[in-house]
Amino acid sequence: MGSEVIILPIIFGAVFAIAYLHYSTRNKERLALIEKGADSSIFVKGRDRIVPIWKIIILNLALLLMGIGAGIVIGGMLWKSLHLDGDIAMPGSIFLLAGTGLLIGFFITKKMYDEER
Repeated sequence: MGSEVIILPIIFGAVFAIAYLHYSTRNKERLALIEKGADSSIFVKGRDRIVPIWKIIILNLALLLMGIGAGIVIGGMLWKSLHLDGDIAMPGSIFLLAGTGLLIGFFITKKMYDEER
């Protein structure tokens, strides 16, 4: 009963620790580069994206949701027509087609970046 109370602070503590280590390490690296006389333009390199990030997010989200929907339809067809176990057919087809949708989104995003350059 008490384990539920302990798990939540551990999760939040782990997320905080990772974020703290990330930002403190990044700060130390930047200070060391500044002390050595490095150009400050290296800190903002890559910030000027060619394709807006909202287009990429919407594209990947749309393809993910389309993959989930197609996975539900195909899982139902496997379940009803081929008499496969529903506990196997539905999650298997959903995850397979959702992953396929994300992979297609990756390649479309890569193609968008290549066309803009």
